Amino acid sequence: ATLVKFAKLALRDPHYPDAPPRDDMQQLRYLHKRSVIAALIKRFGDPDSTFVGTRAHMGSSLIEPDDARIPDLMVAFNCDVARVWEDNGYCVASQPHAPQFVLEIALRGGGIVDFAEKRADYERYGVAEYWRFDPAAGACQDDSLAGERLVGGRYEPIAINWRDAEHGRGYSEALGLFVCWERDELRFSDPRSGGRYLRSLAEEAAERRAESARADMEAEARRRAEARADAEAEARRQAEARAAVAEARLAELERERRYGGA
Repeated sequence: ATLVKFAKLALRDPHYPDAPPRDDMQQLRYLHKRSVIAALIKRFGDPDSTFVGTRAHMGSSLIEPDDARIPDLMVAFNCDVARVWEDNGYCVASQPHAPQFVLEIALRGGGIVDFAEKRADYERYGVAEYWRFDPAAGACQDDSLAGERLVGGRYEPIAINWRDAEHGRGYSEALGLFVCWERDELRFSDPRSGGRYLRSLAEEAAERRAESARADMEAEARRRAEARADAEAEARRQAEARAAVAEARLAELERERRYGGA
């Protein structure tokens, strides 16, 4: 059977097929609109050894191309990114290890697939952490936010701390970040910055505009302060000049009084 699989592989291009189009708006809203992927790429950097992507096949071997999943979000460190592009997906057999992080966003009616079938496959592939995010507050999956970590080849739950009904987070050891359910939004926060969220491109642009506006306001305030200082200095100069003229006139009148009286 293995020889047959190798023969089939030799007769076709040895890579995963392109991912089929997805007809829901989940990725657009929760990953792309929030620039989650761009923020993670910016965070983790090295394009040669770190893969951060979405809608890419991930499976155990190209010999079994149908034994693959297409995670909504996948992060792999210390991997061969060039080989990911060559394979048109993440083939665990072609890489040093399985991805460290995979996340699925719930689809209505797809919760059982995410919680049972995909979970079993990711566990079998050796994915270090498997996370599930449900913007519908647990209506589509087992919970609003759930994470599991591979321990001894089996997934064990990651603790999720809920501040209230709209704010929950769990710590991803793989990413060194908190994965957050924030008012039905998916966010990542950095414990080293006091829990500050990784910023989206829109938020960074807004912050740059705000900083530019603050700089303009500060420059205008300095200009006005300098103008006031110049005006005050000129007023003092004119006052001193008038005082000097008045003093000189008084001195002249005093001389006239003295010598005129003589």
